[in-house]
Amino acid sequence: MEEFFQLAIELVEASKKHEHYRDSECINLIASEGIKSPAVKEMLQLSMDLESRYAEGENDLEGHVKKRYYQGQKYMSVIEDRATDLMKKLFKCSWADVRLVSGTHANLAAFKGLSMVTKSQKMVVTPLSCGAHITHDYSGLAGKVLGLVNIEHAYDIKEMNIDPDKSAAIIRAAKPGIVTFGGSLFLFPHPVKELRAVADEVGAYIVYDAAHVLGLIAGGEFQDPLREGADFVTSSTHKTFPGPQGGAIFADLKNTRMEKAIKNVQYAIFPLSTSNTHLGRLPALGVAALELKLFGDDLAKQTVKNAQAAGQYLYENGLKVLAEHKGFTRSHQIAVDVREYGGGKIIAEKLEAANIILNRNLLPYDDQSNRENPSGLRIGFQDVTRRGFKEEDIKHLCDLMMDVIKNRRQPSEVREDVIALRKKFNEIHYGFKSVEEALKHLEQA
Repeated sequence: MEEFFQLAIELVEASKKHEHYRDSECINLIASEGIKSPAVKEMLQLSMDLESRYAEGENDLEGHVKKRYYQGQKYMSVIEDRATDLMKKLFKCSWADVRLVSGTHANLAAFKGLSMVTKSQKMVVTPLSCGAHITHDYSGLAGKVLGLVNIEHAYDIKEMNIDPDKSAAIIRAAKPGIVTFGGSLFLFPHPVKELRAVADEVGAYIVYDAAHVLGLIAGGEFQDPLREGADFVTSSTHKTFPGPQGGAIFADLKNTRMEKAIKNVQYAIFPLSTSNTHLGRLPALGVAALELKLFGDDLAKQTVKNAQAAGQYLYENGLKVLAEHKGFTRSHQIAVDVREYGGGKIIAEKLEAANIILNRNLLPYDDQSNRENPSGLRIGFQDVTRRGFKEEDIKHLCDLMMDVIKNRRQPSEVREDVIALRKKFNEIHYGFKSVEEALKHLEQA
């Protein structure tokens, strides 16, 4: 029993230390991590009972609750419907499903549902080495769980993007059921509109994985995949979209083709892959959608400005930042080759020792068998932007990073400056400080 109690004590202590360490002492540059406003955090705390509840059942073609198999749903159904409607309004679509518990779950449901519609196991995807998420790949969910056969898009390493002309030929030859876009190392808009026609030729559905850039899409600062020709947009809700952890899928119900597809995707959500849909996050998701409706344009613009400023400043100071001829990025992230300084693993660990948190990342030209120490770093700027960093602050941060990367100072010495810089940015911008503030804004509106 004493050992059991000791384990519990260590759990509580580590939890407290984590909250202080990552939220108060570190500068977070991981491209897949978002930051919630005080209002979104408060809404999560106000939804504790929902976290214990179940809402299994079917939705209609507007994404609303149609049938539930539990009692006590009268307010829960309103919560789910209103969260769905807020997301539909934000992304200007006629159907959405917010029951997904992650971006991976969203991809699972979309890929499974569409493979049932098309009766095809073939899917054209961006190469994993060039930025696709593991869920797209034969080595991950698509292949190992769903049994899909991957055919890779042609990828232009210099442009850091899919080659639309060569990919068109690949799609025509492969005749897949699904064509995917989007990914994890995602610097530039993908050629959705350029490849819409060829997808139609072969009867393929287009799925756009917006997990990394959903907040930028909401802010009108990246691309608009549904208007450019995507049939389905899948996403998580906690990266550039600054909500609670979860997932979502969006589409427009345009015709019988899409009606059939949506019904199959819904079936893949429930009953195939979901029981408890983690309802406690939905009120907070709605508040995050409200914040992006009001502040998303400014947030997205500043996020991209900060990412571009970092790319330019690091490049001017001798680092190999990819896609220099294209302005480095049009998203929230940049890719930096640090082979000259020891490789991605070594540099990421040294920066972690300085309380600068980012991740190593394979670059398209890397040896794919050397995943433990790839050439690159992937650096995201959505967290620091929401904390109030502007371009000059980003340059100061880059100087601290280069002190470590170039061995100008020891990480332990730089860490003190990182903590001091972090303490200057203690407010979350582009959002509400409380639920009460959000409600007052709505009443005035």
